[in-house]
Amino acid sequence: MSESEVATRAPTVQSVERAVSILQSLASLGSAGVTEIAADVGVHKATAHRLLATLEARGLVSQDADRGAYRLGRTVLQLAAAASRPDDVVSACRPLCDALAAEVGETVNLVVSDGRQIITVYQAVGDAILASRDFVGKHDPLHATAAGKVFLARLPAARVDELVRGGLERFTASTIVDPDALRAELARVREQGWAATREEHEVGLVVAAAPVLGAEGTPVAAMTVSGPTYRLTDETLPGLVERLTGAAERAAWRLGALRRG
Repeated sequence: MSESEVATRAPTVQSVERAVSILQSLASLGSAGVTEIAADVGVHKATAHRLLATLEARGLVSQDADRGAYRLGRTVLQLAAAASRPDDVVSACRPLCDALAAEVGETVNLVVSDGRQIITVYQAVGDAILASRDFVGKHDPLHATAAGKVFLARLPAARVDELVRGGLERFTASTIVDPDALRAELARVREQGWAATREEHEVGLVVAAAPVLGAEGTPVAAMTVSGPTYRLTDETLPGLVERLTGAAERAAWRLGALRRG
């Protein structure tokens, strides 16, 4: 869209129109420099630069310090996550999360995904937790978390390839950073229907996750149980996973009932 076309359209705020066009451009391009963005949107380079500076100040875009290229920022991801977690998901899962936390004594989180990372949207804390950490609103990677693997395991192979193409960040010595090893792990997750990580994202933490499936058979959320390595051992994890998967299945049923009205 050219600047003259934007100017003749009414009644819109031109700067907002252009800013939205830049965000849409980056959503399509992935990452790009000012010149490419200006050409794609149809504005002068100086105009694009001013708009990008404003968007960056609000966290809507971020700039690579080395290459100078821009990409969508964390705030856009947060907005996308908010749009992707309708109230009925939390409403359906909250009582199951609370009951599971009371039963197992550990922290139970409800997690959604925006396609690039996971976001915790609800947390219930069990009696075994002496000092709880508030995970609500926290963003975490897909490849290094149990919930993230639950979502990744249901994605088409081409989409997984796209996500791992830029490399897999290492968080601990146990993080899976080899793409082939991750694909093998996702195959196991698909087969068993749940995922678990042991110190892959945070030292000392074990997390198990199970999907809350929607009508299409794809995860609309994931329920997780997390605890320290000395409590969530190879001996205790199987029983915990059984309770977790049962709770996630009941949450999926409740969600379906709510949506059917």
